[in-house]
Amino acid sequence: MIARHAFRAAAPLQHGIRHYATQPPLAGGTRIPKWVRYPVYALGGSFGLFLIADSLGFVADIEEPEPNLAKLRSIANGEYKPSKKTFTGGDQGWVDLKLESVEEVNHNTKKFRFALPDENDVSGLNIASALLTKYKGPEMEKPVIRPYTPISDEDEKGHIDFIIKKYPSGPMSEHLHSMEPPQRLDFKGPIPKYPYTPNAHNHICLIAGGTGITPMYQLCRAIFSNPADTTKVTLVFGNVSEEDILLKHEFEELENTYPRRFKAFYMLDKPNRKEWPAQSTGYVSKELLKTVLPEPKEEGVKVFVCGPPGMYKAISGAKKSPKDQGELEGILKELGYSKEQVYKF
Repeated sequence: MIARHAFRAAAPLQHGIRHYATQPPLAGGTRIPKWVRYPVYALGGSFGLFLIADSLGFVADIEEPEPNLAKLRSIANGEYKPSKKTFTGGDQGWVDLKLESVEEVNHNTKKFRFALPDENDVSGLNIASALLTKYKGPEMEKPVIRPYTPISDEDEKGHIDFIIKKYPSGPMSEHLHSMEPPQRLDFKGPIPKYPYTPNAHNHICLIAGGTGITPMYQLCRAIFSNPADTTKVTLVFGNVSEEDILLKHEFEELENTYPRRFKAFYMLDKPNRKEWPAQSTGYVSKELLKTVLPEPKEEGVKVFVCGPPGMYKAISGAKKSPKDQGELEGILKELGYSKEQVYKF
């Protein structure tokens, strides 16, 4: 199973790496009889349609997403409460959230779930954006502030999830890993990153290392949860060992569901089992990227990079500041990609 998701050998790589097909369009429609459907629009459009259809027993035949029906029922019963955005940006300031649960992911990574102020609230984040966290220990002169990208859906209600790796001498990650429910932490945002628009690119390429995978996963969620978005995605994900591959199950599901639009390649510095393919061992290299990424001259190609400083230096060059992408350097420049084709998270 692992070998299938690892860097393919020469023959498999030549087959289908740059050849994708759009998934078939979803079928849909309303099967309510016309004698019910047409007159009812005068009584309130789709909402009136729902109310009368429900009373006549046609609700099961309405081919709309279930959440829409639930929302209409709650409106009809006077129980509907619109979702409120927890984070609105601007001069909102810091919002303290209660830690709801902690789950071990691997030897140095945990999943944290923080409760939003109300069970009906949503985070307010967009694609792609992050949140700032703030913590000031008793012996600290100044608070430490670090950005993190959630892994939960932007429209999930009542909570927000993060996966965070503990780094040696990392004051924020060490503090988070010491937290227990119901302790609280300050958050602020959203901090806008790349303003993603569906179908703005034909093919996006994600090059990530370690916890740099979280903004990439945010992009993938947005693309593959939107039936109208036909963007193709190639992921190259570098880690130390196999247990360090975060969100692997989620990416395997994407690859199984969209085999012609999503492909993932994993590279390990120190694989801990003999069966791991030799060609998937080591750092993300020029040879690998030249093989699995689309040609720079192809139309609509965008490459995203996120990882530790060493990865930025080798792949794309570092950012000058959060608002200055800096010049394109490293392997991507050598392969012929332009500065405009690359975004550094």
